[in-house]
Amino acid sequence: MATHIDTAERGDNQKSKTGLARRNVLKLAGAAAMGFMADIDRQPAKAQDMSNGADNFYTSDLVTVRPVTFKNQYAMRVAGNLFTPKTLNTTVRAPAIVVGHPMGAVKEQSANLYATKMAERGFVTLSLDLSFWGASEGWPRNAVSPDIYAEDFSAAVDFLGTHPFIDRKRIGAIGICGSGSFVISAAKIDPRLKAIATVSMYDMGAANRNGLRHGLSLEQRKQIIAAAAEQRHVEFTGGEIQYTSGTVHALTATSTPVEREFYDFYRTRRGEFTPDGQSPLLTTHPTLTSNVKFMNFYPFNDIETISPRPLLFITGEIAHSREFSEDAYQRAAEPKELLIIPRAGHVDLYDRVNLIPFDKLQSFFSQHLAT
Repeated sequence: MATHIDTAERGDNQKSKTGLARRNVLKLAGAAAMGFMADIDRQPAKAQDMSNGADNFYTSDLVTVRPVTFKNQYAMRVAGNLFTPKTLNTTVRAPAIVVGHPMGAVKEQSANLYATKMAERGFVTLSLDLSFWGASEGWPRNAVSPDIYAEDFSAAVDFLGTHPFIDRKRIGAIGICGSGSFVISAAKIDPRLKAIATVSMYDMGAANRNGLRHGLSLEQRKQIIAAAAEQRHVEFTGGEIQYTSGTVHALTATSTPVEREFYDFYRTRRGEFTPDGQSPLLTTHPTLTSNVKFMNFYPFNDIETISPRPLLFITGEIAHSREFSEDAYQRAAEPKELLIIPRAGHVDLYDRVNLIPFDKLQSFFSQHLAT
């Protein structure tokens, strides 16, 4: 089946009223999924802003990296990178941490950085590509399935637990952006995840249902759902796959601050990465028909049942996603902690090592994954 980015992304000139209406709905879907709002009080990002130690593709001579694959319960192959400290004593079982990438990203974007830094601090770490993304299996590419995403975290625990140098009773997880909500979803039904940290978390359900600050109306939500439903018929009868949301491929004078923030990471050398065999035109873009599945995703319902396992929510002081970490923190039971990083935005915590609180992450997991 062919793939296609909607003309609203490419900028083609469509003159029909039907085409215009369709583009408006797809733009609306994109706005809901990424949650941008023009009134966010944040200065626009400049292209390839490498301030505050931005180092997405960081590597370390202190760490050994090995590509791995394993199956989830749906028999889908999940790809990852296993990081081990070179000083690791393999005669003693060590704690381990699973690291999930931002929604629409792949493990080479943010997750590998976090995994490397935490391995330098003595943990065995595993970054993974969520199913349908990166090197993991799943068709169509870039499909949305919150249940399978959560399953991937549990499958990672399965995999780590088979290694003789890993203590299967001391496994934690870090979820960045959308993976923050996926790892919470997993932890609610998988008590083997002993300690959970989220960074710049997006509640992908609320972001799609409501937009940021509840800026999406019910009527707008219904338009998005109707467009996705109609597109199912198009694709079932042999039409092209449509993609929505994600990061814009060009900035204009009217680009919003949040569009600029994501563009600076995903569309410049700072963080741009296209997996083998895939197109840079499709990176970050989920399929239109599957993206609405997020509207049935409520990761924070019953979040209090994770207790007494600890939760750490890390967000930026000026992050447009801050509301989601604050919401989760309010709903969660003790032990819990909300850490707000001064002067940090949402994407800043993807790769700006001078802002990311690695020392705090180390102390959190050292305490809660102790023998």
